[in-house]
Amino acid sequence: MNDPDNIHGTEQDIIEKKVRLAVATNALRKIGVIVAEEQRVDEHKAKVLRWFFRFGWIILIVGVLLLTKVLGFV
Repeated sequence: MNDPDNIHGTEQDIIEKKVRLAVATNALRKIGVIVAEEQRVDEHKAKVLRWFFRFGWIILIVGVLLLTKVLGFV
């Protein structure tokens, strides 16, 4: 019952579980940083697209008017 190898094995199992937990936690933190960065980039892209949808038509109209002026239609 008091086998020293069995006690050592149990301690080894506890250490291995703690190491796996630490590695998994570290990996999840790294993944969290990557996901947060991707979300920040996606939010920036969405912001730029919203700006183009709001004001892009004005730029398009000005461009068409300039083109017609250059080509002599106006």
